[in-house]
Amino acid sequence: MASKKTNKTHLSWNDPAFRSIIYQIAVLGIVAYVAWYLVSNTMHNLSIRNITTGFDFLDGEAGFAIGESSIAYSPADTYKRAILVGIVNTLQVSAMGIILSTLLGTIIGVARLSTNWLVARLATVYIEAIRNVPLLIQLFFWYALITESLPGPRQALNPVDGVFLSNRGLKFPALQGDSLSWILYGLLLAVLGTFAFYYWSRKRQEKTGKTFPVFRSGLFMMLAFPLIAYFLGGASLALEYPVLRGFNFTGGLSISPELSALLAGLVIYTSAFVAEIVRSGIQSIGSGQWEAASSIGLGKGKVLRLVILPQALRVMIPPMTSTYLNLTKNSSLAVAIGYPDIVSVVNTTLNQTGQAIEGVIIIMAAYLTVSLSISVFMNWYNRHIALVER
Repeated sequence: MASKKTNKTHLSWNDPAFRSIIYQIAVLGIVAYVAWYLVSNTMHNLSIRNITTGFDFLDGEAGFAIGESSIAYSPADTYKRAILVGIVNTLQVSAMGIILSTLLGTIIGVARLSTNWLVARLATVYIEAIRNVPLLIQLFFWYALITESLPGPRQALNPVDGVFLSNRGLKFPALQGDSLSWILYGLLLAVLGTFAFYYWSRKRQEKTGKTFPVFRSGLFMMLAFPLIAYFLGGASLALEYPVLRGFNFTGGLSISPELSALLAGLVIYTSAFVAEIVRSGIQSIGSGQWEAASSIGLGKGKVLRLVILPQALRVMIPPMTSTYLNLTKNSSLAVAIGYPDIVSVVNTTLNQTGQAIEGVIIIMAAYLTVSLSISVFMNWYNRHIALVER
């Protein structure tokens, strides 16, 4: 009768499994000791200097103005509200930067692969020049160009009726009226409806092979829903033009020089990296795909849009995720040109309250949350478009 073999773990240093457990315990102990030392040393230093800790200061009155805010804010509001303004400003710049840099980078990346010698060389020069100049230098350049080169409000450039460009920023007409909120809700509903139609049409095509005109349906909803919402809201809508009064413009909407410079720097700098990702993604697709698509009568534009780019996305998404994360973190350089992002607002807060550690924790938590959110979404999208092996 064959004897049963038993696997016993011997507590011997010659056993790799035993050694790995000991190493992990040792490393964990060292990390815990270092963390305890740093925390205890910090608390001791704060104690002997009579510096209070905690986040109770967030409920105190901020007492400082913020030059640009997408939400209501006044110096009488709390520090908590001021920090919220900084977070919203950071999210606003990051979102606009990601969208614009993706569009511009895609165009430049495709242009670098153009058969036109001049177009391809111009795209190459753009990419190599922009990528090799530090972003901070580019921000200073754009800020100086806007504030020093452009004329004052009284001599503002007026390229289009109602649009003014000066060293105080860009001023343009704004919609006002009770129907505006209704129109925005209608537009949001149209966007959600378009995504729902797109998802439904994909499932329908997989089952039946029949296509659905998603683009035309989405375009119809984009026009019809806001129009219906306009009448439901009482048809109250007017265009408010900026008017020069004193030393600046009033009315309408405006984009400050700080936001303009920050957005220009982030978009132009990041688009150079996006362009290289797009170029490499397209080149990763074999030439047989181009030839097969061309053989059924598709033009180069349709081949690129319908055949090549959908396949290249599977290669482009992972590095594109890192690029988006870098853009979000690079937005912290806004403090160098005076744009009130989360870093700038928290810096002012900690200078007034002396809560330096809490301020740094807030900044770290804000960027960590935003970065992880972008990473989670991009990873989900990457899995969504990945090839599924059967």
